[in-house]
Amino acid sequence: MVDVSVDTRLFSTGATRGNDVTKLDYEGFMSPLVLRRFAEYMHEKRLANIPPGQTMRSSDNWQKGVPLTSYMKSMLRHAMDLWEIHRTQPELPLTPERLKFLEDALCAIMFNAMGYLFETMKAQNANNPG
Repeated sequence: MVDVSVDTRLFSTGATRGNDVTKLDYEGFMSPLVLRRFAEYMHEKRLANIPPGQTMRSSDNWQKGVPLTSYMKSMLRHAMDLWEIHRTQPELPLTPERLKFLEDALCAIMFNAMGYLFETMKAQNANNPG
């Protein structure tokens, strides 16, 4: 008989794996539907503000560094867009145009929040190497 501790999962097939209760659950924490819409939004934005000599902005262009104040100002502008929709047309369904505007605002807020977090973490890691 195999002794399976509480730190091991035993499957009906006989396979075992370590317990996952202390591991990050990316599959549960995120939505592929939301991430796909965010990627579509980001891809659309790659065609704006293209650097000289390029036909499309690199998908990781933002990781070159954007000041926190830029992220904050942009995030608040998009939060105002979201708030306006929330206050003026809170019930669904929205028209296709308003729905795109709403989704774009939410994606922009996500982008700016992630960028702000990225820059904060990057600075923290630079101040505390290793």
